[in-house]
Amino acid sequence: MYTIEKNISNEIIINKSKFITYLYKINSLEEINMLLENIKSNYKDATHHCYAFTFKNIKKANDDGEPLHTAGLPILNVLENKKLDNTLAVVVRYFGGIKLGAGGLVRAYTNAVTEALNKTNIIPLLEKFKLRIEFDYSNISKLNYLLRNYNITYKEYDNKVIYEFIYEENNYPEEIDNYIEKKTHIV
Repeated sequence: MYTIEKNISNEIIINKSKFITYLYKINSLEEINMLLENIKSNYKDATHHCYAFTFKNIKKANDDGEPLHTAGLPILNVLENKKLDNTLAVVVRYFGGIKLGAGGLVRAYTNAVTEALNKTNIIPLLEKFKLRIEFDYSNISKLNYLLRNYNITYKEYDNKVIYEFIYEENNYPEEIDNYIEKKTHIV
């Protein structure tokens, strides 16, 4: 699976209708709702706020008043064809006075998302893991050095030192195994 490298927006005009596309790399379902509310608030006067997302094994498409399957589904199809996950695509439409018909709408929403995707890089989506390690105080300096490029989310100093940190698949810092006494993966 893949995702986008960075959030992006793009605007195209088709037969006087304006299509403004936003692509977001997402980390939670709650984030999706927040982003959608923000776009609807910023574009209150828009005719439609159509969207689709893929997040883990969840997929959803919304036509927001466009004829059935002419907006949300084409947006979702672009995401699926690019094998994107953890991605939200929102297309804001301002009607330009010329009806596009069902086929024209499908092409317009497909093109809007495709053009926006052309402005960002598609990167592999690497799974992240959280690990809890326990070690002796004498190894603090060494582990701080080995984990300097990792996100340490928790530290505890008691009889032993406990750290929790996040690493991406294929990027486990194997050197730490020489200095730790116990490790536990956290879901």
